[in-house]
Amino acid sequence: VQLQASGGGLVQAGGSLRLSCAASGRTSSRYVMGWFRQAPGKEREFVAAIRWSAGDTRYADSVRGRFTIPRDGAKNTVYLQMNVLKPEDTATYYCAATLRHLIFSSLGGAENYDYWGQGTLVTVSS
Repeated sequence: VQLQASGGGLVQAGGSLRLSCAASGRTSSRYVMGWFRQAPGKEREFVAAIRWSAGDTRYADSVRGRFTIPRDGAKNTVYLQMNVLKPEDTATYYCAATLRHLIFSSLGGAENYDYWGQGTLVTVSS
């Protein structure tokens, strides 16, 4: 599975941005896709994930209510719609995927994902 992420950039606080992650190669209706982020000097953290076939989603507490993770099955693409952005959202965002079945409580663990895209930088100015 290859993942191609795009859509990062510079945005003012309170603004919106949409990231895209297109999957190619071996895909499955059972796969899981997620977004993680890493700010300078900090560890990578979970942001959001979706189980493709079920469509159920999970969000980090820090982004719940502001971010959503819609998907487009025809394009094998998952998005990260980010609204009401804050300076603390500044980070490099990574999309990730696995073809394994993950239980809901496992969606937030980076160790559960087997494929990673390149990062895309999001900078939120105050």
